[in-house]
Amino acid sequence: MNNTYFDTEKKEAFRQALIAWYLEHKRILPWREDTDPYRIWVSEIMLQQTRVDTVIPYFERFMTRFKTMKDFAYADENAILKIWEGLGYYSRVRNLQTAMRQVIEEHNGIVPNTKKAILGLKGVGPYTAGAILSIAYQKAEPAIDGNVMRVMSRVCEIDADIMKPSTRKIFETVLYDLIDPIDPASFNQGLMEIGALVCTPKKPMCLLCPLQSFCLAHQNGRELDYPVKIKKVKTKKIQLLSIIALDKQRILVEQRQESGLLANLFQFPTVEVGANDNREMIKLAFLKKYGFEVELKDALPHVKHIFSHLVWEVDVMTAKVTDFIPQEKVKFVSLEEMSELAFPVPYQKMWQSFIEEKGNLDNE
Repeated sequence: MNNTYFDTEKKEAFRQALIAWYLEHKRILPWREDTDPYRIWVSEIMLQQTRVDTVIPYFERFMTRFKTMKDFAYADENAILKIWEGLGYYSRVRNLQTAMRQVIEEHNGIVPNTKKAILGLKGVGPYTAGAILSIAYQKAEPAIDGNVMRVMSRVCEIDADIMKPSTRKIFETVLYDLIDPIDPASFNQGLMEIGALVCTPKKPMCLLCPLQSFCLAHQNGRELDYPVKIKKVKTKKIQLLSIIALDKQRILVEQRQESGLLANLFQFPTVEVGANDNREMIKLAFLKKYGFEVELKDALPHVKHIFSHLVWEVDVMTAKVTDFIPQEKVKFVSLEEMSELAFPVPYQKMWQSFIEEKGNLDNE
């Protein structure tokens, strides 16, 4: 990459081309209706690792339920997890609630407008800080996400591996110099929008791109060589068995631990099993973990769920439970009560399969 690639004239031309394109082509999204930092903050947290089309209904339900920052900051955690149910990465919403309490208690309810202060909030990293500061407060702070790195790595032919944290400094250096000081909100959102709609990972639409004339990768026919991404993530596979057990129109559920993966969410009783475990070994696993006997019945569709660092392979069966003693975290609940509990996606799939196959909650 040539550090002198953008001279003064070229910088201004780049900014004008980008912002003009954005103002003409930007998508109509609910969090773009105003520049309320609360709404922008919530949307940016939801959009991490999640597609825009998926986020829209979640965002609208969230804002209907928690109209103000204070409504959300002091809401019951179960209510928050239920609204977030299905979005995944549940630590995001817990950190968001903690951070908004910080804003109320330490910043008089006003989202900070300086980088140092906003980075002091729980769960707020450089990208989220840049997005809030630029969009809500028109501060010339870059917001560097995957879309932005893809666009700028192609424009400038940045050969550094984007999986390395140190690479972010390269993009920061380029973008602090390049960002439009008058309209940083449109500049940042324009780069994000081009990355999402035009400069896509596998089929960039270069002929439609307003940055085509600035793009070194396009000029050299190397668009698909960027961004450089060397992924070395090893995933662990875990074999599980979950049961859906009924008693008098009630469903047996378990609340997960208060920390760790999917903390505090609900699931159906689940044990880790080996590839060669027979029914007796599985029954023994349930007895050791929960203290009750299970009579395994019908198999339901297998569920596979991929996390960033591991893969769940889950066999699912209906079952009858005997010698059950209610516990703090394991209990039978009514269908109405269950509708208020937040379940991770794999357990939502199990329940949907059960309803589709069984049709009702009649005991077997």
